[in-house]
Amino acid sequence: MTSKFSSILRNCNPRTVFTHAKQTHVQILIHGLNHDITLQTDLLLAYSKGLLLNARKVFDRMRERNMHSWNIIISAYVQNSMYHDGLNVFIELLDSGMKPDHYSLPPLLKACAGTNDGVGSLGVVLHGMVVKLGFESYVVVASSVLDYYSKCGKLKDAKMVFEGLLWKDTVSWNSMALGLAKAGMHFEALDCFRNMLENRSAKMDSMTIPTLLNVCGKLGDVIKGKEIHGQVLKNAFFCNDIVIGNSLIDFYSRSGCLCDAEKVFFGMKDKNLVTWTTMISSYGVHGKGEEALTLFQKMKDLGFKPNSVTLTAILASCSHSGLIDQGRKIFKSIRSLYDFEPSVEHYACVVDLLSRFGCFDEALRLINGMNMVPPASVWGALLAGSLVHRNIKVGEMAAYRLFKLEPNNASNYVALCSIYDYRGMWRDASKVKSKMRMLGLGKTPGCSWILIGGEMCTFYQGDFNLDFGTNTTENIKGVVRALHLVLSEKNTFHLNKEETNRATQ
Repeated sequence: MTSKFSSILRNCNPRTVFTHAKQTHVQILIHGLNHDITLQTDLLLAYSKGLLLNARKVFDRMRERNMHSWNIIISAYVQNSMYHDGLNVFIELLDSGMKPDHYSLPPLLKACAGTNDGVGSLGVVLHGMVVKLGFESYVVVASSVLDYYSKCGKLKDAKMVFEGLLWKDTVSWNSMALGLAKAGMHFEALDCFRNMLENRSAKMDSMTIPTLLNVCGKLGDVIKGKEIHGQVLKNAFFCNDIVIGNSLIDFYSRSGCLCDAEKVFFGMKDKNLVTWTTMISSYGVHGKGEEALTLFQKMKDLGFKPNSVTLTAILASCSHSGLIDQGRKIFKSIRSLYDFEPSVEHYACVVDLLSRFGCFDEALRLINGMNMVPPASVWGALLAGSLVHRNIKVGEMAAYRLFKLEPNNASNYVALCSIYDYRGMWRDASKVKSKMRMLGLGKTPGCSWILIGGEMCTFYQGDFNLDFGTNTTENIKGVVRALHLVLSEKNTFHLNKEETNRATQ
């Protein structure tokens, strides 16, 4: 009887846990087997796949808890992003006199990273436990330590752990590259991937490609991104991966290749809510508000319910395209249709939309009616609209709020200066500039970049000291001709050395 119940529970999956697990639990109680530690552990495992509250009740009622039961409940909490609950169970584990094993530590390290344990207090303690308990040689445990340091931005520690790994698998390489990418070290991240591909013990997988595409998108390296897309098309497994498809849409959108993003989107067999949201956001960024609204409606017609991120994407699309009536309607429907409160991002989008149209009274009423303290993003949207319409009164109000919230953000001072300059209020502008000098703030110049001959060339506003040879004037003209050649090619931002030489002659 015990083995039969155990077999049913162990074969439960998320779809059958609601029926099979509950029915088996009833039979266990009827037969008086509710204190059998094996059945209790199996029941705990089954409930952890979909009924976490039931799992916790079983765990709390267990007279005896083996290490397996502790690991199950910790892992269940972490898998459901309930990081604090998982860490609290770990504290209970230590209080009981037991020590974590090599199965406990990976989810605990993930929980530390998920709680933004940037200072590394608990994460470093866990790393110490790994060393003390002799788990450094376990690949999964060592990779979890590396992943923790990478996600917390502690790259120095991450590199030390990475270099000390006896065996570097794909997960380890991905963690190191992801940490570099998150820190803005994009070229170093690409070098890491190149080294990974040269390492025979690791291969590109479905976790590698999204990170690579994200790096290429931030660098504007369309050619490299298309090469990765080519590798995806050669692999049937990658072609059907939704996460990779979503990453391709985002990459092409970031790179200005909206047509390619559309091709990927409409060519995907399976789409999830993230897919629809990414494409809606892509339309919005490129000023295609009507297309974004059409896609939003089609998504709802197919049974997808928008979440907070989706609504932010469609509201931002309305703002970028000046669709004020549609934006108002969607914002008002957040409570009535989707049954949750508007977030800070939703308010910021609508304030931006109203401010762009000069509807400052309506924007201020919306801000004053917020059920939270208006953050910098909301006042920033109001200041941006004030700059467009040169509205001194509203601009000053928004700017002085921002000076308190973001005292070291130079762009807020610059925006207010621009309003004063346009209105001829030189004395007020001078006071703001003096305050900037006193705070040691400077305006960050506008920056653009382009790949020429495989090298990244950066251009700053007002910078004419471009080191492309001896004759500065001629070389600037050559660069301009090269830029014209690049822009004349649709969706191309790369020139090889031969084309560059020809363009600059």
